[in-house]
Amino acid sequence: MKRYGYHRTSTREQHLDRGITEINAYCSANNLELEKIFTDQQTGKNFNRPRYTIMKEDVLRAGDELIITEVDRLGRNKQETLRELQYYRDNGIRVKILELPTTLMDLSAMDNAMARMIMETINNMLIELYATMAQAEIEKKEKRQKEGIQAKKERGEWDDYGRPAVMSVKDFEKEYAKVVSGDVRPFELMKQLGMSKTTFYRYVNKVSGNI
Repeated sequence: MKRYGYHRTSTREQHLDRGITEINAYCSANNLELEKIFTDQQTGKNFNRPRYTIMKEDVLRAGDELIITEVDRLGRNKQETLRELQYYRDNGIRVKILELPTTLMDLSAMDNAMARMIMETINNMLIELYATMAQAEIEKKEKRQKEGIQAKKERGEWDDYGRPAVMSVKDFEKEYAKVVSGDVRPFELMKQLGMSKTTFYRYVNKVSGNI
C-alpha cells in the first residue's frame, strides 16, 4: 500500500503551499509515509488536468490511499466529483479528506457491522453535501462575473476589461477632431469607426478635455 496526496488551485496566483503543508503535517502527525503529492493549477470545473490524470491512471493502485485537504480541491463539479470518488471506491483506493474527520477513521477496524455501515452512510452524506457546496460556490462566482461584465458593458467599460480596446484614445482624438471642426457629425463618425453609442461617447468623455 502506498500513500499519495493531491492538491489543486484554480490559478497560478493562488499558492499551492497551504494544501501541501496541510497534507504533509497530517502524515507527519500520524507517522504516515507519504510517497508524493501531485498538484495542478487549473480549474476544478472538470478533471482534464495533467498531473491528476497521471496520478489516477498511472500511479494509484488498489489498496493505495489518496489524501486531499478539501472536497473542492478535488473538483467543483458535484456530479463529476462524486463520480471520481465512486471510481476510487470501486477500485479499492481509499480517499481521505482532511476537512472531513470521519473520512480519516479506519472503518474496516470497526467490529460492529451496523456501526460501520452508519459511518459509511454519514461519510457519503457529508461528501455529497460538501460537493454540493463546492459547485454552488463556483456557480455563484460565475454569476457574479457575468453580472460584473454586464454592468461594465452597460457603463461602456467592457473594452478595458474583457477585450482589446477598439482603438487607442490618441487615435480616437484625431478622428474626433473631424466632429469638432464640423466636417462630420457624431453619428457619422460613430458609424465609420464601427462603435456602439456607449463606446463612442466613452471615448468622447476621455478626449473632451484634450480637444
